[in-house]
Amino acid sequence: MDAKPLTEQDIQSIAQSAVENCVSFVESEIAPSRIKAQRYYEGEVDIGEEEGRSTVVATKVRDSIRSMKPSLMRVFLQSDRAVEFVPNKPDQIRFAEQATKYVNYKFEELNGYTVLADAIHDAMLKKTGIVKAYYDTTEEGEIYTFSNLNDMEFTAIVNDDGIEVVEHTTTYEMEIDQMGMEVEAPRHDLKVMKSSEMGDLKIESVPPEEFYVDASARSLDDAYAVCHRTDMRVGDLVEMGFDFEDVVELGNMDDSGSFADLEDFERTGYVDTFDDDEQDLSMRKVMVTELYIKMDVEGVGIPQLHRLLLGGDSYEVLDIEQYGHLPFAVFEVEPEPHTFYGTSIADLIMNDQDSATALLRGVLDNIALTNNPRTEILDGAVNIDDVLNNEIGGVVRVKQSGSIQPLAVPFVAGQTLSAIQYYDQEIENKVGVSKSSLGLNPDALQAKTATAVMATMQGAASQIEIMARNLAQGGVSQLFKLMLKLVIENCEEATVMRVTGGQYEPIDPRSWDKKMDVKVNVGLGTGQEEQKQAALQQTLQMQMQILQGYGLQNGIVGLTQIRNTLGDMLAMNGLPNSNRYFNPMDEQTEAQIMQQQQQQQQGQEPQMTQQEAYLQAEQMKAQTKAQTDMAKLQIDAQEAIARDDRARDQMDQDLLVDAAKILGQYGTSVDVAQVKADQAAPRYPQQAPVDAVTGGRF
Repeated sequence: MDAKPLTEQDIQSIAQSAVENCVSFVESEIAPSRIKAQRYYEGEVDIGEEEGRSTVVATKVRDSIRSMKPSLMRVFLQSDRAVEFVPNKPDQIRFAEQATKYVNYKFEELNGYTVLADAIHDAMLKKTGIVKAYYDTTEEGEIYTFSNLNDMEFTAIVNDDGIEVVEHTTTYEMEIDQMGMEVEAPRHDLKVMKSSEMGDLKIESVPPEEFYVDASARSLDDAYAVCHRTDMRVGDLVEMGFDFEDVVELGNMDDSGSFADLEDFERTGYVDTFDDDEQDLSMRKVMVTELYIKMDVEGVGIPQLHRLLLGGDSYEVLDIEQYGHLPFAVFEVEPEPHTFYGTSIADLIMNDQDSATALLRGVLDNIALTNNPRTEILDGAVNIDDVLNNEIGGVVRVKQSGSIQPLAVPFVAGQTLSAIQYYDQEIENKVGVSKSSLGLNPDALQAKTATAVMATMQGAASQIEIMARNLAQGGVSQLFKLMLKLVIENCEEATVMRVTGGQYEPIDPRSWDKKMDVKVNVGLGTGQEEQKQAALQQTLQMQMQILQGYGLQNGIVGLTQIRNTLGDMLAMNGLPNSNRYFNPMDEQTEAQIMQQQQQQQQGQEPQMTQQEAYLQAEQMKAQTKAQTDMAKLQIDAQEAIARDDRARDQMDQDLLVDAAKILGQYGTSVDVAQVKADQAAPRYPQQAPVDAVTGGRF
């Protein structure tokens, strides 16, 4: 059977069925436990109360979550770089550094602390924390008013880009034209709105009751359908481009009768009763569902992820578009294998809160009865009003002595306290937060060595560490990958990024790699803060030794690396703004410093005077001329020797020829050897050397 395109009716049916299945699963299996968890967090229990007895509640769920939350937040936000992007290729190293700085900056700018705090809180209390990341494009308009415009001015304003005419009136006035004739000229009064499109990255925490997933989902990646359902105003939908008539009659979440209202009430503690539907229909609430589902709309046989915008409790399809990714990040502290929803801290200790509450109430009731026991009286022998009066020093009137006897109640609260301590210990073991790990139990630690105390605190914090690792590998990594992807996809041109120290750096996110890996800087499993500080101290010492021994151009350590070490040391001591104590440093600034030092060293060499420079130049000229003359003399001597050799050879040849001629003509031989000897003899007699003093010869 061949695949075929889906019709509008097919899409409507698939979307409605998918949303209803997701909502049914969450509301029947997940919502009841979340509602109960919220009740227990607010200080409620299900064990009931007795009139006249203690109604106190041991708020173990709330106390445990409030104790754990600071530790988890500190793990992720103690550094100015919550995550780092790791390049997949060598040519992406510089871009990965830019992406790390920019996305962390955007996270802080978008109130990342609050978003992360909400997500972690929901994960500990309601199984999952949901954060949505998207690129929000809004259109802003500003009103301008003009009066007494001529035709040319009116046309120029109206034809400008982004201009929408709000009001326009035309009047006519008599004027003298260029020909000197009186004519009727139009004048325009104008009110316009200039619109401009603005876009920016957005991150927001989603209430758990607004998020739905199908029952077969194990994670976001393999989910069949993912839904985000919330209320919007009719005016918001009209601003998005929908017709007023199409959306004004759609129902809201109150009409759906879902558990969402119950969860919202348990979380806030109140119900919004304000209703202005009749006065302003544009403010009427409409239930809007974003459905992310894979469908083969085109009929090619390969399903693609689509985003459907559904309106009302009938889930009418308002819009559909192909989408590249799911815009959600899921935070969990205790994931369950092979299922989407994990275990919350509240799930672990809600039963313990019931037990601890019962024990605490028993102790308080016993103390109250011990201090104020019931009284046995003789009927008719005691004034009842005097007995019921608990005023100190009050008089009790009796008719017979011994008519009043207290009913003794044994004090057993002391024995019950050990049971309370047992349950407290069990809760500490489950959540990983104890007085010892927080340093609040000095009696238990004062007899131990520093190493033993550190080991005790580290062992007690093991549960916190594994929860932080689950959050890091899950929601934090997903969130920053989404932010990186959105920045790259929605950047239209190169821009500048503000870095530390108030400096700006040019960046072009379009050249970044969307598939870069994410490394979350939680530092778990590699030592505690004291060990990290010691490691940084040792690192700084080694850096200074290398720098002092081999100089700035050692190839291992530079000023940038030393500045990074100093910044990390201050950040770990609670001083993240290291620029207050050390100037920012990067490779470009370091190169400029080295160049300035080299120029200064060159400028410190001894400078010659003008006369010394002239003499040195003349001396160099003389040496050059002497060397040139000597070379010329050597060349001339070699040429002269060569010419003399050639002349002697010619003479020898001529002598032999002449000797042969004489012998042939006259029969007389010539003594050639004697002639050569005479030629080789000195031409001038050797003279005695001259005396340098007298001028005579020796």
